[in-house]
Amino acid sequence: MKKLSIIFALLILGFTNAQAIKYGATGSFHNGSIAGIHGISKSNFGGSLGIFADFAIVPNDIYDSAWLYLTPQLEVSTIGERGDWNEDKVDMQKYSNIYVAVPLYIKYYMRSQGYKGDIYFMAGPKLEFLVSEKQDEGNAVMQATLAGQDPAKFGLGRKINTFGYGLSVKAGSRINDQIEVFIRFDRGLSTVYSDYTLQNTYNRFLGVGLSYYIGETN
Repeated sequence: MKKLSIIFALLILGFTNAQAIKYGATGSFHNGSIAGIHGISKSNFGGSLGIFADFAIVPNDIYDSAWLYLTPQLEVSTIGERGDWNEDKVDMQKYSNIYVAVPLYIKYYMRSQGYKGDIYFMAGPKLEFLVSEKQDEGNAVMQATLAGQDPAKFGLGRKINTFGYGLSVKAGSRINDQIEVFIRFDRGLSTVYSDYTLQNTYNRFLGVGLSYYIGETN
């Protein structure tokens, strides 16, 4: 987590000479899962909460006229799922993870006749660090063993990686000068469980959210 905080601070310091900086808080509500593991799994609802800064990377000649930004974000997010290794729909295995993450977006506002519009798109890489893991598999490992199955085949008892990376994209709209709403999709590109090799495992979620601008510098 310290490494991610340092990365975020360096990004902020590195762009303190930008023509315009806007900053604020952001949060989202999403539905996500860990793909490729835990048998027939069910997604869980989760959320994220963080801070961000918009650094204008094109001229900002008139008030808030820049249409292209670099937007680093520091956030805490949750993701997990419920597994059902034997598909009995009775005793579900529960997985819930909390990450501190740093997405780094390029933010583009659509323009109309040369003017900055309300619709925008964002995309960029994301680094994440695991800060909390809750794994409740009950007696699933014992049940699988007694049934003559290898628990590892169903992703039971696996060790999660503490660092990951992926891609995050958003599409949204300005409501007014302070509030924006968006749809967000994140897809991990790194392996979540390196000791599970039957399939590639990665985090993913789809959500909706809101950003609130607190202030700006000129």
